[in-house]
Amino acid sequence: MADLGIPQNTVAVLQKYNFVFQKKYGQNFLIDPHVLEKIVDAAQIAGDDCVLEIGPGIGTMTQYLAERAREVVAVEIDRALIPILQDTLSAYTNVSIINEDIMKVDVDRIVRERNQGRPIKVVANLPYYITTPIVMNLLESRVPLRSVTIMVQKEVADRMQMGPGTKDYGALSLAVQYYAQPEIVARVPSNCFMPRPGVDSAVIRLTIYPEPPVKAEDEKYMFALIRASFNQRRKTLANSLSNGMGIPREQVTAALREMGLSAAIRGEALTLEQFAALSDLLGRGNGIS
Repeated sequence: MADLGIPQNTVAVLQKYNFVFQKKYGQNFLIDPHVLEKIVDAAQIAGDDCVLEIGPGIGTMTQYLAERAREVVAVEIDRALIPILQDTLSAYTNVSIINEDIMKVDVDRIVRERNQGRPIKVVANLPYYITTPIVMNLLESRVPLRSVTIMVQKEVADRMQMGPGTKDYGALSLAVQYYAQPEIVARVPSNCFMPRPGVDSAVIRLTIYPEPPVKAEDEKYMFALIRASFNQRRKTLANSLSNGMGIPREQVTAALREMGLSAAIRGEALTLEQFAALSDLLGRGNGIS
């Protein structure tokens, strides 16, 4: 079977099927075997693994995954790619193709049926326009996952792993870091794709925590606080929560004082642990817990 990571092989497949790239699906196919190897290595795919691949495209990375994993379940939204995948992956008996939107797929069912309920690994070259919803849907659904190794826009990868006090630190950083330990494992220039995107990319591995690193009495309330804290980054935390959630400024400043923090502090200065503590203090005051 031709290695689709080699550009001329990708071109040959696209021409054979007269494939037209769909802008609405944000399609950019990887054409660099070195990067493909790096992704599969970073995902630590082993012989007993069940892998969920999101957006296989023409099956380029699927081939690499199928060589190492026990089973690969590839979810592709574009109906036009299904006959291509059936062709390019015909040599592999350990690959299943699902023509569906990943946001509507019952991943928990895949875990139960294909891996006896044991955690699976997710690998994906994600469309930039829907990266965050897909990642958060996977994490928040709490399906058994070992890791999520994804190609995303470089700036998004940076935001996922940033800590307090940096300009890229925000609600996405905190949400990802509540569920997983993020690590950027490769930077990928735009010339590694066809068609070539207007931005550079990065591969980030999210190693899922068995339990979140902090405990909040009300997880939803904590994330509502986090979102409100970053909606108006330039405002103090007290003002942001007062405006965004209707919590009296005095109540916020009293809670901050109790935590030994300045009343003038901004959300971007707080750690995940501090947000959990603040959420518990304010939640009690608002009858949440």
